Amino acid sequence: MIQSRLHDLHTKLGATFEEVGGWNMPAHYGKWVAEYQAVRQAVGLSDLSHRGKIRVIGDDRVKWLQGLLSNDILPLQPGQGCYSSLLTHKGKMLGYFRVYTLSDSLWVEDVGEVGDATFQALKKFLLYGIKAKMENCAESWGLLLVSGPKACATVSAAFGVAMSDLEPVSAIAAKIGGHASVVLRTEETGEIDLEVLLPADALSTAWERLMEAGTTYGIKAIGSHAREALRIETGLPKAGPDLNEEIVPPEANLEGKAFSLNKGCYPGQEVVARMDTYGNVRRHLVGLVMNGSIIPPRGAKIFSGNREVGWVSSATHSPQLKIPIALAFPLRDFSAPGTNLTIEVDGTRLDATVRALPFYRRI
Repeated sequence: MIQSRLHDLHTKLGATFEEVGGWNMPAHYGKWVAEYQAVRQAVGLSDLSHRGKIRVIGDDRVKWLQGLLSNDILPLQPGQGCYSSLLTHKGKMLGYFRVYTLSDSLWVEDVGEVGDATFQALKKFLLYGIKAKMENCAESWGLLLVSGPKACATVSAAFGVAMSDLEPVSAIAAKIGGHASVVLRTEETGEIDLEVLLPADALSTAWERLMEAGTTYGIKAIGSHAREALRIETGLPKAGPDLNEEIVPPEANLEGKAFSLNKGCYPGQEVVARMDTYGNVRRHLVGLVMNGSIIPPRGAKIFSGNREVGWVSSATHSPQLKIPIALAFPLRDFSAPGTNLTIEVDGTRLDATVRALPFYRRI
């Protein structure tokens, strides 16, 4: 397995590790609920170095990606970004990511832990004669996530970068440890989320400066267990468990976010447009609240009576609601809030109720 440049540091902090997309990354540092509370109340710091990161350069970089991606990137100015996806010709999701425009390049960042999948999928379309080049930055660049009400103050104090005016899915250049870097405003936890994208050689310096700057607010290192609870409470689907070749973007409530209906041709565009025109989305991404303490596994079947009507894509225990919650894809006739369903776990049917997303929103 691949290790982050910060692996030894995580070990010293008492991390318990797990495999994520071929990487050995922190699951938690002892008590994941305390990590969760740090993000909801103040600030937390995560190592996302395992995330897919692709830099695209060359004269044709915008034109090339514009013809492949489901969203319209032509209007983006340097510093701006958007969500997008790569679809099959049947409209199914091969990838889900954020695309950022910089003055000399485009950055593609996976929204999810899918290893090399996005790079390999896009590589197939990079044909001879196209003036674009992709650089797989998975190991050469690192990614840190700073989340919570005190995220802006922490990043500003650590790097001297003014953060208050940075809109979601946008980017600004920064100099960190002598390295040209990028600070991104993103969406991961339902709180203020800032990502620091920088050469892997500068990761340790950046981590230490952020931890020092956040000491005033009680900053904590955050593992994947806390991030999952934060993400699911906020109703944010990600590539892999929620968004994959089982799903078409309108089924995941991504209208106006990750695909365009008027940008022109791209793979899967006709399917997505037909769904919009005729309103024939087969299923919907919803929230489920469980009656009991059992957290259903990914892929658990959902029933209405004896009819199988969908599946669970992600689940966790919610510290906010103090019960298990899940993201799920039932058929549209069973997706209205308040609908009572059951979930099969180890041969037993557990009661669940559909709930509108998000489960949590900061007021």
